[in-house]
Amino acid sequence: VQLQASGGGLVQAGGSLRLSCAASGGTFNTFYMGWFRQAQGKEREFVASIGWSGRQKNYAESVRGRFTISRDNAKAAVYLQMNSLKPEDTAVYYCAARPNYGHSTLFYDYNYRGHGTQVTVSS
Repeated sequence: VQLQASGGGLVQAGGSLRLSCAASGGTFNTFYMGWFRQAQGKEREFVASIGWSGRQKNYAESVRGRFTISRDNAKAAVYLQMNSLKPEDTAVYYCAARPNYGHSTLFYDYNYRGHGTQVTVSS
């Protein structure tokens, strides 16, 4: 399974970005999908996750109400809509896939992890 994240960039505080993650290989609709981020000098942290059908969603408290995770099983893709961005959202964002298991906030519980995409929010 390969995961390719895209959609990062530079945005002003208060702006929006939409990240995408395309999966290839495996059976996407059996993957629990997650987004994580790592800011420079900090540990990687959980951002959001979504279940197989898209109904079950979990968010970190720091992004709840501002970020929305979604998925399109037909396209084997997961998305992260980020609104009301803040400078503290600046980080490299990673998507990850967890086949056949449920929600986890631990990056290494996800068997497949993609390369990140940089998000920079200027003040």
